[in-house]
Amino acid sequence: METTALSANYLLGGAINGAILALVAFLLSRYLREIFGRVLLALVLVAAGGFYVGFAITAGAGPGWVALELTQAGILATFAVLGLRRSPFWLAAGWALHPFWDIPLHLWGPGHAFAPEAYAVSCLTYDWVVVLYVLIAYTAAGTPRFRNRRPVTMPVHQRSLQHHPAQ
Repeated sequence: METTALSANYLLGGAINGAILALVAFLLSRYLREIFGRVLLALVLVAAGGFYVGFAITAGAGPGWVALELTQAGILATFAVLGLRRSPFWLAAGWALHPFWDIPLHLWGPGHAFAPEAYAVSCLTYDWVVVLYVLIAYTAAGTPRFRNRRPVTMPVHQRSLQHHPAQ
């Protein structure tokens, strides 16, 4: 019974912390520039994978585990870069896939020996709250939904040079 209550607390904590990350990303995107929110989401995605590398190293899990965790971190970093350079939906994919690493390998599997249960369980709701934010914040075409942003226009003197190049 105590484990169930702890798991519920970890799930709730993960959801709250994911909502905080989503709120900060939203505020950065809305009031600064859209890319700032995406950079934050990408950096935290990379860090989420990097924590497991740190867990494996500090627990002395061995070079095989460290290599496995580095591979996972590299995959998440690839999703992060694609989310920055291409579509924010790559970020959503990376965040959505991360729990499929956490739960089977670190909660139920042998990685449980070095990964904290709280981290593995809370990542489930944390990650999927972030996924929901990305899916809601961006349309199917990947266009930002931050309506108060004015389009960036080219200064008048540069527009005239663009149409009449110097000879």
